[in-house]
Amino acid sequence: MKIALTKLSTKDLATLAQRIISNAQSGKYPVISNHPLVSAIQTSYAAYDEVYTKQIYSGRGTDVAGADYERDVAYKNLKAFLNGYRKLSTAVNYQLAEELYQVFKQFGLDLDRLSYSSQTAQMKKLIEELELPENRQKITALSLDAAFNEMKAKHDAFELIFADQAEANADLRQMSSASAIRKVLEKNLKSYFNLLTAMKEVSGWELFYNDVNELVKAAKNSSSGKGKDDDRPKGE
Repeated sequence: MKIALTKLSTKDLATLAQRIISNAQSGKYPVISNHPLVSAIQTSYAAYDEVYTKQIYSGRGTDVAGADYERDVAYKNLKAFLNGYRKLSTAVNYQLAEELYQVFKQFGLDLDRLSYSSQTAQMKKLIEELELPENRQKITALSLDAAFNEMKAKHDAFELIFADQAEANADLRQMSSASAIRKVLEKNLKSYFNLLTAMKEVSGWELFYNDVNELVKAAKNSSSGKGKDDDRPKGE
């Protein structure tokens, strides 16, 4: 009963473990009833099943990137309006646009190019400055309340999603890696197969050995002819 468990895909290994457990619990073979190795396989498979299809990170990066993009658009639109309006010296209140643009300039005109954390820190300060009564009056005079509120809302939405992702990532990092859990399952299955091989000529074990050997052959056949094990989590 030979099989290179390390060469099985994550799904094939899971399938083999499931079949081994089901076979041992079928009641057909009293010699394996309540055996500690079966319990060990069950425990390690339960842990493996929980994480083997999960990535190291939460998978919410797309949501974060989308929220950041919307925040950037709102920021750039307001900044672009002020930059253009301040240059129209014949326009009403153009000087107010100049003063507000200088507030943007104070905290950087390229916030949308910064890292998430750096942009968040600077935008928080920018919004706080624009929230001052004298600046809110200028925003209102230029009919920019809706644009400013949208930028604030997009910033707050990003913060919520980013915090949610950070919490999810922290939770995942608390779990043992899929690679480490896989190794435990492989070790228990190997011990199980070694036991059956050693006992295969003992009365009561012959049919049991043959039955499990067929399960192993099926697992080997399912992985034969496959190339790269593309469905394994990264890090395996």
